[in-house]
Amino acid sequence: MPDATPPAQGGSRRDEFVDRFKSWALPVVVVLLAAGFGTASLVNGLTDRDRKAGEAAAGASVAANPVCEVTDRKGVAPSSGALFGVNLNLDAKPLSQYAADLGHKPAVSVSFADFPYTDQERVHLQQAAAQIRTDGHMMLLTLEPKQGLAAITPDTVTGLVKDLADINAGGVPVIVRLAHEMNGSWYPWSQQPLEYKDAFAKVATAVHAGAPGSAMMWAPNYAGGYPFAGGQYEAKPGTPDFDALDTNHDGALTMADDSYAPYYPGDDAVDWVGMSLYHWGARYPWGENEIPEANKFADQLTGTYVGANGDDSLLPDFYQVYGHDHGKPVAIPETAALYNPAAGGAAEIDIKRLWWEQVFNPDTTAKFPNLKMINWFEWDKNEVEVNGRIDWTITDTPSIRDAFTTALPAWLHYGTGTNCRPTDD
Repeated sequence: MPDATPPAQGGSRRDEFVDRFKSWALPVVVVLLAAGFGTASLVNGLTDRDRKAGEAAAGASVAANPVCEVTDRKGVAPSSGALFGVNLNLDAKPLSQYAADLGHKPAVSVSFADFPYTDQERVHLQQAAAQIRTDGHMMLLTLEPKQGLAAITPDTVTGLVKDLADINAGGVPVIVRLAHEMNGSWYPWSQQPLEYKDAFAKVATAVHAGAPGSAMMWAPNYAGGYPFAGGQYEAKPGTPDFDALDTNHDGALTMADDSYAPYYPGDDAVDWVGMSLYHWGARYPWGENEIPEANKFADQLTGTYVGANGDDSLLPDFYQVYGHDHGKPVAIPETAALYNPAAGGAAEIDIKRLWWEQVFNPDTTAKFPNLKMINWFEWDKNEVEVNGRIDWTITDTPSIRDAFTTALPAWLHYGTGTNCRPTDD
């Protein structure tokens, strides 16, 4: 998520990827049935012939069905170092190919879904879980309530918990990132701290009770430029939400107000805290190929960055407050460095290398011991903020991939497979 003003931004949105559903649905059903997912939850929308073929193929491998131990959410964060994960365009590259390119199975794989999600999105999540079970370890599930917070009903929460429990039982832990970037002004759930905290707490209570292999992540937007005036969903003066966000009680929302605390749902509801940090460039407008400023990654995480929005030193120290004071594991759910193939300026390898050298600096784990997850944004996609294609990837170009994999530090943790065994053991 960039340092700039709305609308929200690059990397944090997902593209639609179900257009080819029918072409791969049957093989997915077979894989997931073998992994222990219920037939009825998978075959909605398939023909009777497809359904019977899938059930027959799955039945032939019943003896190989695994029994999987559920990883309790408290055991997900490593005691030292950080999990390395990926936000991957699975239409462009399957997780198995990414793992081969990286030389490691990623510990975390990011998925997006509307919430409530559609039947096709539900199948996609189960398909992603099957890939993770084989070539990763854990899912970070970002749920976007695009119909507004009121759409988070008891029935939708009950369905979510059941699906999470099924995925957990298949050997895949899940961290739910619910309604991320809620302190922005560009989403239907934006700048509604009272309703947001209530919805988050209700989902967290249900997830904690019904899906012990799943955890909850609270993930605001990096607050440079807060309160992002002019966004479609900015808080309006005279409303209870506006009053709750006016933390210094001066009748205005500015960077002098706390840009995170009014949205925090409480320690009981939150298992992880997260913040996406990108290098979108050194100055606005975005789209130029620019070298990352020195120490930018750490400065953004601590609220001391001086860059595109001016002096952000009024921002709270996110890591200190939520990682240290609240004692929560800290995640960088998405990170990458902007490279615009259509623009001149700095070379792609220099931009990306100087960013990952900051992220993976030895000082990073020493200075931020509660930083427990770092996920790379591995997409080559059109970005509306640039009105053009941006290549965020690090494994698609062999020379960049080789440099990146060589730079991966020893303190990162990768996917180790799931705690599953055949039923005939």
